[in-house]
Amino acid sequence: MRIDLHTHSTASDGTDTPAELVRKAAAAGLDVVALTDHDTTRGHAEALSALPAGLTLVTGAELSCRLDGISMHMLAYLFDPAEPAFLAERELVRDDRVPRAQGMIVKLNELGVPVTWEQVARIAGDGSVGRPHIATALVELGVVPTVNDAFTPQWLADGGRAHMPKHETDPFEALRLVRNAGGVAVFAHPAASKRGRTVPESAIAELAGAGLDGIEVDHMDHDPETRARLRGLAKELGLLTTGSSDYHGSRKTCVLGEFSTDPEVYGEITRRATGAFPVPGPAGPEARTPRRGRGPEPRAWPEARTPRRPFPSVPPARQSCSTSPSSALSS
Repeated sequence: MRIDLHTHSTASDGTDTPAELVRKAAAAGLDVVALTDHDTTRGHAEALSALPAGLTLVTGAELSCRLDGISMHMLAYLFDPAEPAFLAERELVRDDRVPRAQGMIVKLNELGVPVTWEQVARIAGDGSVGRPHIATALVELGVVPTVNDAFTPQWLADGGRAHMPKHETDPFEALRLVRNAGGVAVFAHPAASKRGRTVPESAIAELAGAGLDGIEVDHMDHDPETRARLRGLAKELGLLTTGSSDYHGSRKTCVLGEFSTDPEVYGEITRRATGAFPVPGPAGPEARTPRRGRGPEPRAWPEARTPRRPFPSVPPARQSCSTSPSSALSS
């Protein structure tokens, strides 16, 4: 069973429409795919309507967060997208994207780059505008050879010459919002150091104590040594471990199913979720029977995680988190 729990479509900064993405996921031999666009659920309806036979869709989103000045992403799965507090916070993130992008364009113009808002808006299309769209514009203009080359201090990286901060959610608040919306929260690519500073393990332990469900271990930005270290940390903290492609279509080199999640972990994620169900594609009457997953029955996880820990009434005391960079659920 092949399960990819981290992908992006044109609803944020991917290049495939949601319909194209689920068709490609099926063609790649995946059994389960999660659509986790940055800070938005706008692609879910299209993905569901185009869902091929034999493929199950997990609805989700990648939430933009910031912890003690460090940008981080939280994958949220199977939550109720209409839960009022969750929806209100996502709207704050989304509404900040356009003025932020326009501010970065002004900075680029001051640096002599003739990028325009019209060009970036064309590239973003109906998606949540973010840095990847501006980076694509820089490639079109010949300023940088690739999108990744735009994410440097010279241009769009955190603290870069053309960077602008954006609204990002405190991760402890994100955990509370996801939990209250019936979802499951997994820290995305926690050791992706090439993206900038990473959250220390002590902070991951605090997040685990506040209700974090898991960490994304098998990811293209983690080398084998890092994966082994994260797996050990997850075991110590009683966290689930996931694997996924972080697929963005042609904007990145990763391919669907490049890394996958263990079916037993997937079963545990679907067991914990109460906000939504995975949706199987059309494959006869049995496939339409409401279930929490197509994988094997989940194993008995440690008592510390089963049942799920109650969310603490007051999160651990910590320094206030600042706001900064990403798209209406994108970077």
